[in-house]
Amino acid sequence: MLKIFISSVQKEFVTERAAIRDYIRSDVLLRRFFDVFLFEDLPASDRRVDNVYLDQVDRCGIYLGLFGNEYGPANAEGLSATEREFVRATAIGKTRLIFVKGTDDKGRHPKMAALVRRAGAQLIRRRFVGIADLTSAIYASLVEHLEQTGGLRTKPFDASACPDATLADLSREKLADFLTAAKAERGYAIGPRTSTQKVLAHLNLLDGGKPSHAAVLLFGKKPQRFLITSEIKCMHFHGTEVQKPIPSYHIYKGTVFELVDQAVDFVMATLARAVIPRDGKVASDVEYELPWKAVREAIVNAVTHRDYTSNASVQVMLFADRLEVWNPGELPPPLTIAGLRVPHASIPHNPLIAEPMFLATYAEKAGSGILDMIKLCRAAGVRAPEFRQSGGQFIQTLWRPKAAVAAQSDRPSRTTQSAIQSGDGPEKAHDEAHDKSRSKGKADSRTTQSDDPVTRLLSALRGGVLSPQALRQAVGLTHRQTFRMNYLRPALKAGFIERTIPGKPTSHLQKYRLTIKGRAWLAAHRKEIKDT
Repeated sequence: MLKIFISSVQKEFVTERAAIRDYIRSDVLLRRFFDVFLFEDLPASDRRVDNVYLDQVDRCGIYLGLFGNEYGPANAEGLSATEREFVRATAIGKTRLIFVKGTDDKGRHPKMAALVRRAGAQLIRRRFVGIADLTSAIYASLVEHLEQTGGLRTKPFDASACPDATLADLSREKLADFLTAAKAERGYAIGPRTSTQKVLAHLNLLDGGKPSHAAVLLFGKKPQRFLITSEIKCMHFHGTEVQKPIPSYHIYKGTVFELVDQAVDFVMATLARAVIPRDGKVASDVEYELPWKAVREAIVNAVTHRDYTSNASVQVMLFADRLEVWNPGELPPPLTIAGLRVPHASIPHNPLIAEPMFLATYAEKAGSGILDMIKLCRAAGVRAPEFRQSGGQFIQTLWRPKAAVAAQSDRPSRTTQSAIQSGDGPEKAHDEAHDKSRSKGKADSRTTQSDDPVTRLLSALRGGVLSPQALRQAVGLTHRQTFRMNYLRPALKAGFIERTIPGKPTSHLQKYRLTIKGRAWLAAHRKEIKDT
């Protein structure tokens, strides 16, 4: 087993050093080949500190250097512990992996800045922002080291090249959208205009110049062309058991980001919700029977941490009393079902997928997702989520309120059943059921606005001109394709709304506003919209 010496005993990297140690010792692959030396783990000893850490550099197989803003206390020769460790590792020919904190050298101590430049003249450094970015970069570097030294004959799935895929199979638009979000939300160093190859290299998504499986899943034009079971299956049952015919069944395809958005939209569109008007404002707050963030977290967990070598797909099943999210794969040791309910380390099954999910704000800080789900559900007054393993599947269960269960029928309505059997699909069944209940004057007591997509869109535009992103937020959607197909296009086709820049439909400055026809329609249906 190869020992990794992690540099720096200064206070700047206390959290990062412990996170790296825990990550390597808990990862199923890395712990087979590596162990970590931390100065903090040594017992008390009658030896000089500098002699101890330099001796450990001599004994290690890999020197992992963390270079930050602080230089640290210097000895009589004016050298900090970090610089002496680097000099010793260089002199005796150790493998050196250097990770530099921050996207630039602003605020860095002059001596540390000089050390960063010195290291850069000898080897390839990697910059990082945050622990998730750092652990992902270390994972990629250690896997590459094992491959080069013969420790690994086959790379992990997410790091290995996707057969037959080329850079042309990746979407430049999807990559640019990701980079825009990552830079705005996480301060990511790479901007949206950066070349595809450079971005993939920075995210460790290239294998021999070819896109890896992770690259295809994250940014592929058609990921399921290469990874057919990466799709996500969503089902809605009116009762508490799986019964056929399934009232509503959708199979979604796309990148991991798109899969999450589509599945979340599927669930949230079905859950009961209450619209709470805000005084003096056009927009309203919407409260769902299950917290949106908890639902999203469960689906993100399934898509990010599933076993992509399995022939099974992620399944999202909404029952009258619960939401179940199934994904192929087992909890990595030493994690246990009981251990998920207490603070625990993050051990991603696919680290190279997990990092971009974090950068795009689909996932939060390491190891907190399950705990956040539990807190959110308890705060909403619903039963805490449950987790279990069964038949190679990890299953997350979120319990719906009892009021929602009572409102659900154990069998689909005749309208829904006949629509499905006739091949019209669940969308038409929903619309017919809605129209029928509206004609009888039986509105859902938990809602104060229409469920019709176009009506919701027009209502959101009563306040003025909005961008596509603001409109999606106003109607409670995250998935762009669903928004375009079910909301935007029908409203444009009907002449209810118009573009502010009609000559450039795809302009990033594009916004939408109501037409005279749209305002007239809203005025004519004002009472109906208010009552439904």
